[in-house]
Amino acid sequence: MILTKIIKYILPLFIVFTVYSMDDVEVGRRVPACVDECGDTIPNIWLQPVYVFPKLVFKNEKQEKFYWRTVRDVKKTLPYAKVIGGIVAECDSVMSTLKTDKERKEYMKQKEDELVAYYKPIFKKMTLSQGKMMIRLVDRQCDKTSYSLVKQFRGGFRAVFWQGFAKMLGADLKVSYDPTDENDRIVERVIVLVEAGQL
Repeated sequence: MILTKIIKYILPLFIVFTVYSMDDVEVGRRVPACVDECGDTIPNIWLQPVYVFPKLVFKNEKQEKFYWRTVRDVKKTLPYAKVIGGIVAECDSVMSTLKTDKERKEYMKQKEDELVAYYKPIFKKMTLSQGKMMIRLVDRQCDKTSYSLVKQFRGGFRAVFWQGFAKMLGADLKVSYDPTDENDRIVERVIVLVEAGQL
């Protein structure tokens, strides 16, 4: 009889109070820590840098649109420019180990086929302004223009062909990235903020 009353009335209250008290407990996460000479435990937490730039003041609507289009284009193309930088470094490394021109040509043809098959559908969806941004960011990433990269890996004829094709679309594979240039200075600012997760 008494046991039944305890189960019926007190147990539900006990459960409610337990759950209620659990709401007050903050759920944290484990971080590395060290113990100093006084025996105090000091957490070691890595904080991402925060970048502060002067506030942008747009002279007109056109300038503001240019800025936000730059943000969109950088977010879209920066990851691919970094991938291209990695691929160029890998190709340079492999090409230096190959002994004959024939082996180098075969390797580059195979690599080109792989890259075209994977990236062509992605790049086809990019706008012209994103394509132009990609050309600039590839130069920033590789410290070589897109034209010189095509010439280095696929030869002068192909470089001239793709330069002519780019010119027809209003782009230029010989464009280099200059962070001191007025437009590229804005691009560099956007890149820093995007990489820091602030934009």
